[in-house]
Amino acid sequence: MKHFVIRYGLAVLFCLCGFALTSASAKSTGKGTTSLKHAKPDSRLNAAMENYLQAAKDQKLNIQSVMVLQHGKVKYEKWLNGGEAQKPHVLNSVSKTFSSAAVGFAIEEGLLSLDDKLVSFFPDDLPASPSENLKKVTIRNLLTMNCGHDSEPSRKKEGSTWVKTFLDWPVEHEPGTYFCYNSMGTYMLSAIVQKVTGQKVVEYLQPRLFDPLGIEAPRWDESPQGINCGGWGLYLKTEDLAKMGQLLLQKGKWKGKQVLPEKYVTEMTRRQVPCQPSWIRADKVAESGLTIENSDWVQGYGYQVWRCRHNAYRADGAGGQYIIVIPEKDAVVINTAQLNDMQAELSLIWDFILPALK
Repeated sequence: MKHFVIRYGLAVLFCLCGFALTSASAKSTGKGTTSLKHAKPDSRLNAAMENYLQAAKDQKLNIQSVMVLQHGKVKYEKWLNGGEAQKPHVLNSVSKTFSSAAVGFAIEEGLLSLDDKLVSFFPDDLPASPSENLKKVTIRNLLTMNCGHDSEPSRKKEGSTWVKTFLDWPVEHEPGTYFCYNSMGTYMLSAIVQKVTGQKVVEYLQPRLFDPLGIEAPRWDESPQGINCGGWGLYLKTEDLAKMGQLLLQKGKWKGKQVLPEKYVTEMTRRQVPCQPSWIRADKVAESGLTIENSDWVQGYGYQVWRCRHNAYRADGAGGQYIIVIPEKDAVVINTAQLNDMQAELSLIWDFILPALK
């Protein structure tokens, strides 16, 4: 009996040590486990990914995770530079695409329409004499960042709520005629969804989007008034972003079920309006061998989704957070990062990853 106990104890110890070594090895290689299906190893893509990551390192682009899906399966995944498979990452403006999905659900349920006027939702927060342009702003204008502002509204005004501050901001152009990047416009969409549903956007999306996709415990920052920020503040894992990208690629279907309405996904992801962001530095774009005119920043804008070169589209967030959907390759590319040159990051994806997708 004594010998059995000793031998059993040694066997357990050996197994535990082996598990620890395996776990350490998995962590050091940056590999993670996901609930998504995995494709067989692709030597061509693996070589391209090594070159991609080396090029990013050479350009001092701090990529923290990358995942490539094709035909619905993970073909490559890696976490590095502090990124972790099971740790939610700040998404910044990738959050906007999830807010757009919430609007899509509300439209499908008859709670909103694209032509609803912004002022109709907040009669008690309007300026004393609302401008004619403000009175014309619609849900569609908020989604396409065509509210008519000449500059992005601030949320900082002492003694005022974020909603009231937005409504007080001058609307210089006729809505629908002028693109101006507008994170607070997305906050207003979040406030509207909360107004018509009685739930915060993160709560409203839970049974409609997060649960069907298996996205667990999403965290979304709020304003002082208890409204999800909408345009920023969502934290999700790399795998969660991949699921959202795959959902959009599949026109809103997930495991054979229509989760997000197909009609809305089609409109959400197509070019609705032209855009020429004035804040993009021409010298930075030139470093990638491009001009502003043929960069990824002026391919058009949908409903809180950017169009890209190569007939692709993307959700993107400051610091290099990307969900890139490439329909012609039946592929999705995810990046989380901490960097300044987002065009350089995109250009490396087109240079190295795109050609390796058969």
